[in-house]
Amino acid sequence: MTATRARTALAGLWDRYSATDPGLLRLMAGLRTVGSIGLALLVLSSMNTAVTQLVAGAMAAMVSTFAIRDKRVRDQAVTLALALPAALASVSLGALLNPHIVIGDIFFILLIFSAAYARRFGDRGTALGLICFQIYFLSLFVHARPSDLPGLCLTLVIAFASSALMRFALVPETPESTLKRLGQAFRARTAQLISTHIELLKAEPERLDGAVADLRRDTARLHESALMIQGRLEEGAPDEASADLLQRRIAAAEIAVERLGLLALSIRSVGRADTLTLHLPGVPLEVAERRIGDEDDAVRQLRRELRALRRLVARLADHEQTASARQLRNRLLGYRDEENVPRASPPVQDAFRGVGEAARAVLGLRIAVDGPGDESDDTPETVRSREEFEAEDLAMTAEEAPASRTGLERRTTRAAFQVTVGSAMAVIGGEFLSSQRWYWAVLTCWVVFLNTSSTAEILVKGYRRLIGTVTGVAAGVLLAGAVGRHTVTAFALVLVLIFAMFFTAPVSYALMSFFVTAMLGLLYTLLHTYSLSVLELRIEETALGAACGFIAAVLILPVRTDQHTDEQLVTVLSRLRDVSGAAVAQLSGGPAVDLVDMARELDTALDNLRRSTSPLTYSITPLRDRRRTARYLVALLETAAYHARALAATAELVPYSKSVAADPRLAAVGERIAHNLDVLIEHVEDGKATAELRIGPSIASMLEGSGSAQVRSGSVTFRVLRHLQRLDEGVVALRRPLGAALADEARPATAAKAS
Repeated sequence: MTATRARTALAGLWDRYSATDPGLLRLMAGLRTVGSIGLALLVLSSMNTAVTQLVAGAMAAMVSTFAIRDKRVRDQAVTLALALPAALASVSLGALLNPHIVIGDIFFILLIFSAAYARRFGDRGTALGLICFQIYFLSLFVHARPSDLPGLCLTLVIAFASSALMRFALVPETPESTLKRLGQAFRARTAQLISTHIELLKAEPERLDGAVADLRRDTARLHESALMIQGRLEEGAPDEASADLLQRRIAAAEIAVERLGLLALSIRSVGRADTLTLHLPGVPLEVAERRIGDEDDAVRQLRRELRALRRLVARLADHEQTASARQLRNRLLGYRDEENVPRASPPVQDAFRGVGEAARAVLGLRIAVDGPGDESDDTPETVRSREEFEAEDLAMTAEEAPASRTGLERRTTRAAFQVTVGSAMAVIGGEFLSSQRWYWAVLTCWVVFLNTSSTAEILVKGYRRLIGTVTGVAAGVLLAGAVGRHTVTAFALVLVLIFAMFFTAPVSYALMSFFVTAMLGLLYTLLHTYSLSVLELRIEETALGAACGFIAAVLILPVRTDQHTDEQLVTVLSRLRDVSGAAVAQLSGGPAVDLVDMARELDTALDNLRRSTSPLTYSITPLRDRRRTARYLVALLETAAYHARALAATAELVPYSKSVAADPRLAAVGERIAHNLDVLIEHVEDGKATAELRIGPSIASMLEGSGSAQVRSGSVTFRVLRHLQRLDEGVVALRRPLGAALADEARPATAAKAS
């Protein structure tokens, strides 16, 4: 019994960790890099190699491991094989040109341009350029001379071999294993979000704000996991059909569980909760008074069923479902039948129906991963769900759109010129600060241009690197003093810091810079060149490199933050128009299209916009009004994207579902939403545009006014109408932050609605 509880506790702890590190990508990157360095150091130390070559081997093993980002194993092997001769050439040129300052500096600048320009050729070009740059930097760091070349070349060969051994044998990285781990993270985050739903339902009024904040955070984490899975499906799935099927099941599960959160919010609020509450911190939630009697019993039952749903999600890891798990599944699926929904207020009843839909999504995900399973004890509702999935699978068609590289080529060309000019300035300024350590300024200038697209992003990244460097210097002083001349201890701490560096890199760039600088203090100790003045110089060179990068970004082919953000915003609005238009057209009886892929493109565009606006929402920005506007705009778009995804998921059921029928009357609504989105796009592209948005009567009243029966709350039709209404309202709400106007004929209706 104790052993069972211990295993359960460990499994729960592992699930919580998996939720914080989707796919264990950070853990595996850290282990793989540290393992490569450790293996290289072990081999080199057994050969009685000098400390200088040990440091070079550690740096080469590190860069040869983290630089290669190809997804397929074969592509990784090809890139690594090409990288070794490139690295040997780079270190040889570095050693030969080191004595010739001017020629060496000119060559370094040309190398920087070539490495940045090579990013246009995808993962392989990026990796080769990065390795050439870092290995040349390595030759500067260890002050390589022509006489050192035989030993350095052997060190590089050992380092690359160690990297290959870790990558392909000891800690292998395959698309299939990564996708499997991402699936486990999605399961863990789904269970975590359901736990948050339970906490929200039982939170005291004074703690409700914290519960809503947890709901907002966990919903965003689940969406992040879904996006990561979608990005790995093409390489990780066995075939295109399996990838398409899994993508649809993941999207359906995400929408179903996210909707449960909204339904839980509606139970705790006066009236139905606004979807914006999920995406914008600070949106007030008017708490409903505590209900008594049957309502309390229904909410307690709802919490029990949510706990049951959480267990069902947790058991997705089991390839074979037990009899108890199947009974649990059948019971939860029963809430899709109106006869099984308990008597309660409409929001609570909707939540029970949401539990049934979430159980259906879990069943679909299990079928996609493990097959149909045991069907011997299926209930009628389970049979109905399976039939719906089978019909959906038969109706699926695969479409493939060619990727465009024009934008990538423009960005890499611009970045190549910018980083080259910035690096030239850093070389000149760095030489004035120190003729021995000037390359730190160049390195900082180089890294601030990695994965940045606008001047504000470069400024924020440079600031974070400087903060991490300043604090890292303090840590480096303490570590260097504690280690002294103990080489083994110093290298062991270097490995720990490198693991921490790679583990924290996706989370905090400032924290990563902290670990890098602390590690440098130890490396200088190993090279017997440590002094407090060296670490102070590190801060000065870092500040200089960040400033040179920012100046180059402002002066050379600048991309203003507003311009870059507007481009991303137009892309999001266009994708939103495409998804919503196609979904409404299919709900109106139009031809079937691949809505899941369109929704994925919308999510990707929205994620890019979120990153491009991050400098505007940074905590230290002095432009408070712009920060509030940017956060509000992104929250409105996230809300609209949620409703568009939900409409797309429902529209995909139209061709074969018995519960979802097309209604031609919805076409007019789709035309109005598309018109309004076109107007918003025009206003973003041209601030002087005069086109105006249109609004009309509520969508439900349009249908009820045409002689149709009253739409029942909780039905699929009701959900479709509600998503359409919220999408329509969200698109119109975008007019305020974007400065668009309403048409004259719409204003009286708006005033009447406000009154």
